[in-house]
Amino acid sequence: MERIRDYPEYQDGSVTVDNLRMELMGLEGRAAQRYWKAVKLTLPEKYNFTARTGRGATDPVNSALNYAYGILYGQIERSLVLAGLDPFAGFLHVDRPGKPSLTLDFIEEFRPVVADRTIFGLANKNVSFDLDENKMLTKETRRMLADKINERLDTKASFEGKRHPLRAIIQMQARHLATFLRGERLAYLPFQMAW
Repeated sequence: MERIRDYPEYQDGSVTVDNLRMELMGLEGRAAQRYWKAVKLTLPEKYNFTARTGRGATDPVNSALNYAYGILYGQIERSLVLAGLDPFAGFLHVDRPGKPSLTLDFIEEFRPVVADRTIFGLANKNVSFDLDENKMLTKETRRMLADKINERLDTKASFEGKRHPLRAIIQMQARHLATFLRGERLAYLPFQMAW
């Protein structure tokens, strides 16, 4: 990122996301590789977590993460719509038919504090993420995960000098993003929370 800030186009404000998309996605990819390698070291060996697998995961931790992300996607998309934004009109993820690009962009700042933290915490308490014979989460496990993610969304965190439920912070951030994109706010600052 420091190198990008030194670009003359960045300095004079003429750079666009389109100009930097490949470089930014490369940075995101390298950061994700490091993140998931570190996660592997923090999880109990009984889960046999080797790497992050998205769609089609057949191991307990990845299946739990995918389910948690699905719940969070719904919350994120709802917040964007309520803020007057189109969840399909993203800026970093390329717009593709049927892909909620803005949802994919906006979820990134909340994925670690809502979903990852919940799933890793449960795993480190040796909670079982039971799979059925088809390697899908059981109904009981899905219910437990939904309860835990919703509890997490209702957990209060510091934001703008007060404590708010994470669910409300997501909504406030969606509104901040909307006002920034309309030119009513000079900058958009992502939500950051200590682990």
